[in-house]
Amino acid sequence: MTEIYLPGSKSVTARALFLAAAASGRSRIIRPLSAFDTRAFLGALVVLGYSAATSEERWEIIGSPAGPPAAGGAVWCHDAATASRFLPGLVAAGRGTYAIDASDQMRARPMAPLIGALRHLGVDVQAAAGDHLPLRIEADGIKGGDVVLDASVSSQFLSALCLLGPLTSEGLRIRVTDLVSAPYIDLTIAMMEAFGVRVDRAGSEFEIRPQVYQAADFAVEPDASTASYFLAAAAVTGRSVTIPGLGSGSAQGDVAFGTEVLTAMGCSIELSEDSITLRGPDQLRGGEFNMRDISDTMPTLAAIAPFADAPVTITDVANVRLKECDRLDAMAVNLRSCGIRCETGPDWITVYPGQPNGAEIACYNDHRIAMACSVLGLRTAGGITLDNPLCVAKTCPDFYALLGDLRSAWEA
Repeated sequence: MTEIYLPGSKSVTARALFLAAAASGRSRIIRPLSAFDTRAFLGALVVLGYSAATSEERWEIIGSPAGPPAAGGAVWCHDAATASRFLPGLVAAGRGTYAIDASDQMRARPMAPLIGALRHLGVDVQAAAGDHLPLRIEADGIKGGDVVLDASVSSQFLSALCLLGPLTSEGLRIRVTDLVSAPYIDLTIAMMEAFGVRVDRAGSEFEIRPQVYQAADFAVEPDASTASYFLAAAAVTGRSVTIPGLGSGSAQGDVAFGTEVLTAMGCSIELSEDSITLRGPDQLRGGEFNMRDISDTMPTLAAIAPFADAPVTITDVANVRLKECDRLDAMAVNLRSCGIRCETGPDWITVYPGQPNGAEIACYNDHRIAMACSVLGLRTAGGITLDNPLCVAKTCPDFYALLGDLRSAWEA
């Protein structure tokens, strides 16, 4: 049995950082992901006046239920979408003048639904044209109330409002008109409960009364999105891999990439409460896959699709055009560079079977394109090269070493 120990979840670490900052007392985040995005979030909290102490195994944060300890500050979120979308609510719960900005890549990504919701709740938010970053927020606490939200572009908008809800003086009632990546909301609610807060949900309506987050010791499980690359590597080579710490007890929706998508393609799965083992078949099967709820793994599936026995069509993933890059077009461009036929539409891609040839991969400064295409390279004649391999530092700085260790273990 070949085991590989993966770094912590970016999504879980980011939520834990918000919750620890908003909680009463000292929280300990155990085995957090230490990567570019999460370090950006942590650095922003320090700028906002939160006391933080870090070691390799845990981060400790002293929270402030009344909002940031600093009565103002300018934070830089780099390329971190989660930080850029969670921090406006956190600072709005405080009192002072706060500036939030990020890279050109993040400045181009959508923020309007969240900004509109905060303004509806009475928050003074000044933004760049089209309601993009940078933001300037004049904060004086939030009363709360009723708000309607379109989360069809990103579930992070809804997560941000849910996290904010307990910090309002009168509570928050959210009605969602559309939602993508729904499992991330389940993750947010589960983690809020771990910090002592309850969310009442009835279908597309969420009600969060004023509550005080309680400090907690919270262990971060491995990243399910990152796990998709290593599960796909086993799937496409007919090998097996076990990922400890990630199993049926996980609240991360991307676990379904292995348990549902790869299983449908012919892989065998053994799932325990805290581990997943996958064995690849002699031949992957094609098919059509709706990936609305697990769209971060769309590039991973597209990368292994050429090795299936029939076309692979991925549907309902329009939101991936608004990620770090347009991931539908990025994967199509790179697959075609490798000699693979593919077609795309507004929210879908079809990849046809074929033997890829070597090519230079355009990463578009997107960690998921680089990691997915690295899996493609495992069975590409002549191999592939990446024009920006270091972009994986956003979520998995040790990705290439981990993939190399896995290949070495298989060869041994």
